[in-house]
Amino acid sequence: MDARKYFPLVWTALLRKKTRTVFTLLSLTAAFLLIGLLQAVNSLFAGGADFLGANRLIVQARTSFTQPLPMRLLPQIEAVPGVERVGFSQFFGGQYRDERAGFPQFVVDPQRLRETYPEWVMPDEQWRAFVSTPDSAIVGRNLALQYGWNVGDIVPLNSFIWTKADGSRVWEWRIAGIFDGISEKWQDQTQLMYLNYGHFDEARNERARGLAGVFVVRVSDPLESPRIAAEIDRRFANSADETKTQNEQDFQLNFINQFGDIGFIMNAISGAVFFTILILTGFTMSQAVRERIPELAVLKCLGFTDRTVLWLVLGEALLLCALGAALGMALAAVITANLPPQFPPLQPDRRVWLFVIAAVLVLTCAVGVPPALRAKRLKIVDALAGR
Repeated sequence: MDARKYFPLVWTALLRKKTRTVFTLLSLTAAFLLIGLLQAVNSLFAGGADFLGANRLIVQARTSFTQPLPMRLLPQIEAVPGVERVGFSQFFGGQYRDERAGFPQFVVDPQRLRETYPEWVMPDEQWRAFVSTPDSAIVGRNLALQYGWNVGDIVPLNSFIWTKADGSRVWEWRIAGIFDGISEKWQDQTQLMYLNYGHFDEARNERARGLAGVFVVRVSDPLESPRIAAEIDRRFANSADETKTQNEQDFQLNFINQFGDIGFIMNAISGAVFFTILILTGFTMSQAVRERIPELAVLKCLGFTDRTVLWLVLGEALLLCALGAALGMALAAVITANLPPQFPPLQPDRRVWLFVIAAVLVLTCAVGVPPALRAKRLKIVDALAGR
């Protein structure tokens, strides 16, 4: 069957009831807009850690990543065969001005950060300033653009976790540098801040000194990562500081899952939306075919075969669903492209489009096959007689 030959007939049938078609199309557009945004979020969390280095391991406390580990573990981890370099990171949890939704800040050793994360690119003089200035910080390019920061600016942060020895929670950090990512994926992640550990550890409450949140282990051979991870955990087994070591991607995904199974939630909502549009579109298609029974009978009288009539009805369902999906995804692309800079890089990628295409095909079959089969089995005499 030549689709181009019969397209005007399908299009005319779709516009037979213009008001009903327009409202159905608007409903489909809204539904696929929601599905596109939900699946974009799902894709972000599912693939957001794909770019992370395969040669890095994260060592956290066995009980929870919120439990700090003592710094005395660092040389013992460095002594494990296959370990190239070890850094550490401590979540700071600071609030800038009166903003509730802030940006992530991590306290690090500047030199160890540079050695364990070569993906961050910054001029040498700025790295040296970060190392030599105790109260210094470096910020990602996207974060600096968002707030209009420049090198030399002082940024006050009110930490809801860490208290200074004098009881104050306000910490002031001097921007020593602005870093970029080595690739587009890493550039998208430049919405965070790193703080100098020296000033932090010296100024914080004495009981909290000498602790780190997690250790970042850079290995010489990524294929040796499972063995190295097992060896690190074995060294601290049955001690007061038992560890759990995993690759960086798994650590990030486990951190996200602390807030719930994001993928399941997004898919569950998408399923509910899909079920709703299935009922709506199915009713519309059934009603449209029911109203056109005499017309379909005339088509058969003119020589259209049963199979041709079946494909005409299916084509009508496919065109309606595809138009709704295309409009919805176009709106989703526009919305995600114009999100404020503080939002994560959200966009309908290849996974989202494949999901939507599959949804269109399933929806077309679900709402189009029953009325199409009815049209195919239609008896000309009964249809013209109104039976």
